Amino acid sequence: MEQPDVDEPVFLISAAAELAGMHAQTLRQYDRLGLVVPRRRPGGGRRYSLRDVAVLREVQRMSQEEGINLAGIARILTLTRRVQQLEHEVERLRPRADTGSRVFTTGPTGNVVIVERGRRARRDEGRAVVVWTGRRT
Repeated sequence: MEQPDVDEPVFLISAAAELAGMHAQTLRQYDRLGLVVPRRRPGGGRRYSLRDVAVLREVQRMSQEEGINLAGIARILTLTRRVQQLEHEVERLRPRADTGSRVFTTGPTGNVVIVERGRRARRDEGRAVVVWTGRRT
């Protein structure tokens, strides 16, 4: 059986509110505050995903059970998304098979990329090259 796409925006605001145990007006307020921003249909209607509903439930839990205000919850959600992005970046850059040296390069924006073995970074791109030896401790 195929897994559902948790990011697919399928729920109308009324259904998402019911699944999250909230009033639809609360979802509108959270949208205005940027806590949970649903995708919009061409006509402007909000559509929520399963992931959005899970975040709504977490917002409610933090608010009711932990007494965190909405500004604090917004900060927590922002930091959580950033941690997830960084974890993804670490996995992307993690050495795959061998334990030899790898060369990484960074561009002016700070993005890090792996330079393939035997290739050089272009000097005209203003990049710094760092050699990392994958010693395991």
